[in-house]
Amino acid sequence: MRKSMLKSLVISTLAASSLLMTSPADAAVQINPIKNLATDFIKGADVSMLPELEALGGKFYDMDGTEMDELVLMKKYGINWIRVRIWNNPDHANGGGYTTAERALAMTKRAHELGMKVLIDFHYSDFWADPGKQYAPKAWEKQTASQVSKSVYDYTKKVLGDFKKAGHLPEMVQVGNEITNGMIWPLGKLPAQDNGKTLASFVESGLAAVHETDPHIKTMIHIDKGGDNAASQAFYNQLIKDNGVNDFDIIGLSYYPFWHGNMDAMRNNINDLAARYGKDVIIVETAFGYTNENFDDTKNPYDAQAELVGGFRSTVQGQATGLRTIMQSLADVPGGKGLGMFYWEPDWYAVPGAGAFKDKGDEWDNLVMFDNKGKALESWKVFNDVSNQNLPTIKPVFKEADMVTGEAGRGVPAKLPVKTRVTFSDDHAENLAITWDNPAPVFEHAGDYTVKGTVIVDEEKHPVTGRITVIDKVNLFKNGNFEHVQNLAGWKIAGDQVLNVVTKAGDALDTSAMHYWSDKAFKFTASQEFTGLADGKYTVAVSTQGGGGQSKYQLMAVTSAGTQAVDIKDTKWNEWHTFTIKDVEVKDGKCTVAVTMEAAPGSWGSLDNFEFYKQK
Repeated sequence: MRKSMLKSLVISTLAASSLLMTSPADAAVQINPIKNLATDFIKGADVSMLPELEALGGKFYDMDGTEMDELVLMKKYGINWIRVRIWNNPDHANGGGYTTAERALAMTKRAHELGMKVLIDFHYSDFWADPGKQYAPKAWEKQTASQVSKSVYDYTKKVLGDFKKAGHLPEMVQVGNEITNGMIWPLGKLPAQDNGKTLASFVESGLAAVHETDPHIKTMIHIDKGGDNAASQAFYNQLIKDNGVNDFDIIGLSYYPFWHGNMDAMRNNINDLAARYGKDVIIVETAFGYTNENFDDTKNPYDAQAELVGGFRSTVQGQATGLRTIMQSLADVPGGKGLGMFYWEPDWYAVPGAGAFKDKGDEWDNLVMFDNKGKALESWKVFNDVSNQNLPTIKPVFKEADMVTGEAGRGVPAKLPVKTRVTFSDDHAENLAITWDNPAPVFEHAGDYTVKGTVIVDEEKHPVTGRITVIDKVNLFKNGNFEHVQNLAGWKIAGDQVLNVVTKAGDALDTSAMHYWSDKAFKFTASQEFTGLADGKYTVAVSTQGGGGQSKYQLMAVTSAGTQAVDIKDTKWNEWHTFTIKDVEVKDGKCTVAVTMEAAPGSWGSLDNFEFYKQK
């Protein structure tokens, strides 16, 4: 994120170099065991891409370089379940690495022969299904809601019937994939005027087909809000309480810490959902980056910026620690209701041709558990090590504190950051408070300066360094980039209450941004008033991203001379554009800068890096 703050500095945390450190036991990764972990705790992996990877020549190797069947390798390192998605007829779409019912059955047979269990993930689509897209299968596109309900039942019953005939019924089935916003659009889309009744009928049909095939198959309903308790409650309340669909065993959640909130938010959510609904809980999708490197020409969603949000360093140790933290959190759910977790596509390294879309590259290659030649990473050991009570428990200790950088104006006290990222010996990271030697230094000349401070870990002080660039241009916005306080302090909000601060990679240029969304039509104005300004010309700017389509969306500057405005137009998620108004003339020391919007239900997006400064 560009740096900006009223007569002060804005902090952007620089990722310090991460050297993989050995533990006191001299292992490549150090994993503490989890006390009393259930012997049947699910240590799973979604391997839906595996058939495609193998068909395209992908090979897998043990840590010593021995070539192995990937499922055999995973079993060796403690994986006891696999998950496989099913697309209805992927020949009708452009998805790469598709898994048909036939491929899923073949994978189920392979897993069962190794003594592993299987979760089948029905997408009810010919293509990827997730909160942003739930396209109806082509064969169902012209059907009515009642016809689709029957198609869901018939299709599910037929697929599972084929599995049953082959003697390889899955042990678990999920009806829909990340259906937070519904499934089989547009009929089953949420939010809906019927309060989710149509979606509930689709879910009910799928569940009925599973139960009638074999009542012993466990059933799951899966959404993506692993760290968002309010959104999770809203979905399951509507499904269970409003629409009476309660005939399923497990709440499944996707939880990627760089998208879905911190670990504390996830823990709170799984504990609440298990108690509130009396259901078992599984983190059915998660992943952690082992590097920020990209191994092909297709952009990855995980990078250095995502690492800052995620709370774990992009190392093999950080990946292992993240997984152990997930498993510990699930093991701690009261009543044994945290059944386990599945790593999403740990095998999807950059095999040429194996992309999310046909003939495209790999977006997941730095979130896998193999290097880019297919060799298993040491982080695979986490699955066995968490159950090995003979291993020592080693407390993580301070490793390093990130240097912080920023900008300040000449001749005014610099507002230094309150926290920095501290990395521990297990490569988890925490944002800790800084005590500066001089908490408000004043710099009279432009240039680069160093400031010193400390953080406290286990009652010991450790040094922190800041590098400050003093410049002539001073941004007059208070909280213009939402990094310093991560709330809407300093802003006057009028209209509907749809604004919050988001900390999800892609929704912010750095780690935080102003964000809007509502399932109803809305309008708002967010503004700041400036007084005591020197006469002259000023520039106003803001960066935005979002789905677009607003009936009104403007950046405005209001002075005694009148109003200047520019229309804001967004294109898609994480595609940022900057909108600027130059030559805003101030003659009486006053100016109000605002963003105003009128939008339809479901509109979403972010605003970041507000700037207001005097031109030279």
